[in-house]
Amino acid sequence: MAHQTARDSYARLTERLNRFPQGAPPSEMLSRILSLLFRPDEAELVARLPLRPFTARAAAKAWEMPEAQAERILLELAGRGLMVDIVRGERVLFTLPPPMAGFFEFSLMRTRGELDQKLLSELFYQYITVEEEFITSLFLGGETQLGRIFPHEPVLTGETSLHVLDYERSSEVIEMASDLAVGLCYCRHKMEHLGRACDAPMDICMTFNTVAASLVRHGTARAVDKAEARDLLQQAWDRRLVQFGENVRREVNFICHCCPCCCEALITARRFGHLHPVHTSNYLPAVEREKCTGCGLCARPCPVDAIAVEKGEGRGAVASVDEEICLGCGVCARDCPTGAMSMVPRKERVITPVNATHRTVLMAIERGKLQELIFDNQVLRSHRALAAVLGVVLRLPAVKRGLAKSQLGSRYLERVCERVGY
Repeated sequence: MAHQTARDSYARLTERLNRFPQGAPPSEMLSRILSLLFRPDEAELVARLPLRPFTARAAAKAWEMPEAQAERILLELAGRGLMVDIVRGERVLFTLPPPMAGFFEFSLMRTRGELDQKLLSELFYQYITVEEEFITSLFLGGETQLGRIFPHEPVLTGETSLHVLDYERSSEVIEMASDLAVGLCYCRHKMEHLGRACDAPMDICMTFNTVAASLVRHGTARAVDKAEARDLLQQAWDRRLVQFGENVRREVNFICHCCPCCCEALITARRFGHLHPVHTSNYLPAVEREKCTGCGLCARPCPVDAIAVEKGEGRGAVASVDEEICLGCGVCARDCPTGAMSMVPRKERVITPVNATHRTVLMAIERGKLQELIFDNQVLRSHRALAAVLGVVLRLPAVKRGLAKSQLGSRYLERVCERVGY
């Protein structure tokens, strides 16, 4: 009976995770992962939490317990990287991060004796890399994706540098961040436990702002200053690592420095590149054919095999770029010995969501989950949160507003959409 009760608790937690756009498809492997991270009683409690940030008082009401007891539980979960606490003056909000980018990564961002990280790594590899349902659901479930590529800034030179916007520069993310932290690379740490890690730096993946502050507060990551953060950008450039960060313009919460052999996002991009599982940068490598010697130094570091060296007409080999799958990361242009390869703006600019709310609403609409976001109990109790969500909906293109309206079946939203001319 106790065993069945525990399974029911993890099933309810799985259902709660999948109300959010970045969910986790149910499977026996997911249940095993959750059972390593959460005790059955914790799974039962977390399953009752709202989608939007909430206070300890709101959790206490949902859990029917004293506020002080609820706060202790929430802080204990935050200490294990399963919850994020956001300090705003004297007010503290809590939020359950999605599995990815979220508590899956946080579980391996430091070495932890109280958690069997080797077993967890094996389960992650099976659930994410082998079974594929999770990774395809996360990266192929809609047009709007979790992450985007930041181009390496040293290759953005000349005329191209004039087109680079601040939010496209990882250095600007560092300069604007309120808090900065670094933790172990989740992907390489996982592969290390499997005996398959490469020799790329481990202590190099960065978090920013409120997430960084929470992770530092609870020892999941260590605080760094802006000088060290810039040094990490240089390390990533030196090691030809790809910069993969949160797909927002404001308040970016993470930038990972990824290798193509371990990173789940890059592995997915390599396997499903034509489906665009990762948002590209706004730049592409261009080859000046007269200068290209066909040496292949540009093709070797490409994380998605977008560059080929082929025999040209009436001349020797020359590099060519598959623009359909190219991420625009810039690692290819780093080593060109003749200066034949440079980064140029794409013909059509890639649209990046303004902030996390904007991205979440877009992902929810595309994945058929907007109703979960709107009718989440916490949102309905907070006029400000509801206004934020509806504000994003009303700024969407007409087609997506129509999708949102049909998903909600809401007369209120229909009337509001009519007012803005839909």
